[in-house]
Amino acid sequence: MLAIVCPGQGAQKPGFLSPWRELPGVDQALSALSDAAGIDLLRHGTESDADTIRDTAVAQPLLVAAGIIAASSLYQEQGLPTADVFAGHSVGELTAAALAGVLNNEDAMRLVAVRSQAMAHSAAAEPTSMAAVVGGTREDVLATIQRHGLHAANLNSAAQVVAAGAAEQIAALVEDGPVKARVIPLQVAGAFHTPYMAGAREELAAFAPGLHPSDPTVPLVSNAGGEVVSSGSRYLELIVNQVASPVDWEACMAVLRERGVTALIEVAPAGTLTGLAKRELKGIALANLNTPDDLESARALVRDHAGTASTDQEN
Repeated sequence: MLAIVCPGQGAQKPGFLSPWRELPGVDQALSALSDAAGIDLLRHGTESDADTIRDTAVAQPLLVAAGIIAASSLYQEQGLPTADVFAGHSVGELTAAALAGVLNNEDAMRLVAVRSQAMAHSAAAEPTSMAAVVGGTREDVLATIQRHGLHAANLNSAAQVVAAGAAEQIAALVEDGPVKARVIPLQVAGAFHTPYMAGAREELAAFAPGLHPSDPTVPLVSNAGGEVVSSGSRYLELIVNQVASPVDWEACMAVLRERGVTALIEVAPAGTLTGLAKRELKGIALANLNTPDDLESARALVRDHAGTASTDQEN
C-alpha cells in the first residue's frame, strides 16, 4: 500500500526547481502555475536566494507547484497504479488536494496564493514566532508550552512538537524549556496554526466559496487529527480552518500505519516527512522525489506497493 505525502513550509531550498526544468513541458507547466498564483515560480524556484523564498507569500506557492510538477512527472509512465492514500503537512495539504483531484491545478494555485498572502498579513500584525521542541515527555512539553502562554502548533512526531506564539514568549521558552528537551527557534514569519491566524482563516473562508472541489479519487488524511476525508467539500473546509488550528502530523502517520501503508513517497522538496516516517513508521519503504534522477526508483516503489492494500492488511 502506497502513500504519497507533500511537505510544508521550510522544506524549500534555493534552486530546487532547476533540475525539473530539464524535463519536456515543465517550463510551460510552471508558467501556467505562475499565472494562476500571480508569482514568478520559474525565477523564484531557480534564481532567488534563501531569504527571498523564505517569504511566506513566495514559499507556499513554490511548494505546491513543486509537488504538482514532481507527481505529474512521476506519472508520465503509462499504466502506473495510483497511490492508495495522500497526505500533506500544512500547506502540503493543498498539494495533496491537487494530486487527489479535489482541486484542479489552477484552483490549488489560486488558493495557495490567497492563503500565503493572508498568513503573511496576519503574521505582520504583531511579533510572533515558532520553535521546535525536540525530546522530553509529551506531557511535560505541552505543559511547558502552555505555561509560557504559547500554543502547540505542530504535533510532528512523538519526539517533536512545534510551539508558536508571541516572540517574547518563544524567547522565554528557549531559555526555560521542558526537561530533557531542546528548544530550537525557527526562521518563520509568524505563529502559524494558532489563533494569531484568525484573520487569515477569515480571508480563506471568504475566498473558498468561489472554488468547486471534487471528491478525492483516493482517501486523503487530514492534519485535523488524522481524519480520513472522502468528500472534497469537507477537505476544503478543513484546509480553511487549518491555518488557525494545529497540524497533527503524528496522527496522520498513525493513520498511515493503521491502514497498512508499506511504502511512502515524499514529493519535492522531499526529506522532512520521510525523515519523520523513518523514525515513526519503521520498516516501510521510503523514497524522496527531489529531482528527475529519483523518478525511476520512485516508479519502482509505486509498481511494487500501490494497490496492494487488501494483501497488506491481511498480513
